Amino acid sequence: MDDLNPLAGTAHLLEEVDKKLMVLLRDGRTLIGYLRSVDQFANLVLHRTIERIHVGNEYGDIPRGVFIIRGENVVLLGEIDREKESKLPLKEISVDDILDAQRREQEQRQEKHRLISKALKERGLAVNTDIINEDFC
Repeated sequence: MDDLNPLAGTAHLLEEVDKKLMVLLRDGRTLIGYLRSVDQFANLVLHRTIERIHVGNEYGDIPRGVFIIRGENVVLLGEIDREKESKLPLKEISVDDILDAQRREQEQRQEKHRLISKALKERGLAVNTDIINEDFC
């Protein structure tokens, strides 16, 4: 970071007010909305927010309206490039369809996790479910 920059830490977010941002949360959700307010703890207020759900090359948007985000839950934040947004190589589908696809994907992941756990148990290995993630699947 440049020592001469008068804006440090969360103050940089003030430059992003009224811009369309994508926010990735700790729980894995992706929110897209217009930044309206930010405080010293990086708590955010998004306006006209949507929750975007991705499954494969498809996505669906769930309208959420005004959304308040606690700063500690933000993993990634970035401005949306309007030109690139219109040229996404993804297919938009209905909310019901994307939620069904998300549910099926989660069920497949759980089944894969169960099979891995079973195989490890058969080999006499104890399974710590907290450390098994998609990197091992």
